[in-house]
This record gives sequence, structure tokens and C-alpha cells, in this order.
Amino acid sequence: MKMSKNTRRTFATLRSARAGTARQPAKSPAANPGQQKSVAAKLGQATVAKKTRKLAPKTGAVSRIIRSAAKPVAGPARGSASIPSTRPWTRAEVREAFLRFRKANPEPKGELEHLNPYTLLVAVVLSAQATDAGVNKATRALFAVADTPAKMLALGEEKVRNYIKTIGLYRSKARNIIALSKKLLADFDGEVPRSRAGIESLPGAGRKTANVVLNMVFGEHTMAVDTHVFRVANRTGMAPGRTPIEVEVGLEHIIPGEFMLHAHHWLILHGRYTCLARSPRCEECLINDLCRWPEKSII
Repeated sequence: MKMSKNTRRTFATLRSARAGTARQPAKSPAANPGQQKSVAAKLGQATVAKKTRKLAPKTGAVSRIIRSAAKPVAGPARGSASIPSTRPWTRAEVREAFLRFRKANPEPKGELEHLNPYTLLVAVVLSAQATDAGVNKATRALFAVADTPAKMLALGEEKVRNYIKTIGLYRSKARNIIALSKKLLADFDGEVPRSRAGIESLPGAGRKTANVVLNMVFGEHTMAVDTHVFRVANRTGMAPGRTPIEVEVGLEHIIPGEFMLHAHHWLILHGRYTCLARSPRCEECLINDLCRWPEKSII
């Protein structure tokens, strides 16, 4: 097809512009330090974001715990540091709640199976990010052959792993069980220490582990705050808090001493079987009339 003179001139101009662009040398990164720094910063941010996405599934369990505990609470917009303001429970109301718990279950028991203080300690360490039922299934056979620190060390880390491989994070937990057994023998004559500092010095044992052991073994009035206790305290408004330690302190402050020996068991069982994370059984709740949750199904 014959092109007009103007059309040929336009195409020639375009070809010339393209050729000039192709011949233009690429700028050296060192020629523009500011631009180089900007690009490096962007690449750094992209790398951090990529690593964060990779880590997210590993830390998802913690996020789910926080979301399931905090979601039911009527609260401020995201980013606010304040606790939702609801009418606080009176001491008379708290006492009434625990009177009902005690009447329904006078001697509540923890659901982790154990044979002695040492096996309780091991079971609690294993229960992190795992269910009690799952831990019990693994430890029945383990404790049958290793119910003391010395026997656990004789068993060895590899065999411990084989016993507990159905539990989440079993490799690191097996390592901790062997390490805490060594420390118990070296520093505490093979006995579970009676002090918080002593228990928390053991590999794999934190504040919650110490609270459970001090309460169940030594009868101390401690409050172990797991995901169930955290949810119940916040949802009902009994002791709202942003962190487990805030909830722990709040509950210890408001619960009468006469109930503290069994208080954390009552709250754990209430959260596990009645005040569920997704579909709470409000119609079966012993403290429904005292609860401050605005979404409870029975008023």
C-alpha cells in the first residue's frame, strides 16, 4: 500500500526516536547515589515483606488465640490501646460466679494425665500449642517407661521424639524435655523446684507452666492463663486485659481467696466446654446473667 508523504515522515520520526533510545547507555548505579539508595530501600522492604509472609503460618496459632479471645469483646477500633469500657464486675458478683462453679464441680481437675510432679511438668511443657487430649495420647506410653528425670535421660532425645511425634513442635519439645531433665538433676537433685524462678529457669517452661505446677503440686494460689481463661476473662468482662499477664493480675485481684486453689481449673473448663470461641453455649452458661458480653444469646 502506498503511503502518503506525511505518513512516511511520521514513521521515520518514530524509527529515529526508537533508535536513539536503544543507543542511550544505561546509567551506572553509582551515577545517582540517591536513586540507588531508594532502590535498595525498596528491595529491603520487599525482602522483609516476603520473609514475613513465610513466617506467618508458623506464628498463625498465636494470632488465632488472640483473635478468638478478643473478637467477642465489644471494643475500640484497631490500634487503640485502651480496654473496652464496660461496667466492671462487683466483688459480690465474682463471688456469686465462683459459688456456682464450686457447686457444679466442687473438685475440678486438670485434664493433663500425669503420675508425679515431674511428669506433670513434662506434660505442661508438651501442651504448648497442643490439646490436652493429644498430649495424653502421646505421654501414656512415654511416662510408662520414663517417669523420672534420670529415666528420661536414659531414654534419650531420639526415642523421646518418637514417643511424642504426634504433638506439634515435637522436635524442639523433645530437646527441651531432655535439657530440663538434665537441669533438674544438676541443680535441683532431680526434684521439681517449688519456686517460680526455679521452674521458669527450666528449658521450655514459662510463666504458665510455673503457675500450673505451683498450683497443682504445691497448692499455691496461682492463676494459669491459657487461651480459654484469656477468652472467658475478656468476653465476660470479669478481668479484661490485652495480655495474659494483665488478665492474670486482674483475676488474682478480684477472685476471693477461698476460690483461688481451683479458680483457674473452673475457668479453663468453662472456656473449653461452655464459653467456646466460635459458638458459645450461652443457654447452658452458669453465669449468663452476670456476663457482660453484649452478644450473648440469652439475656
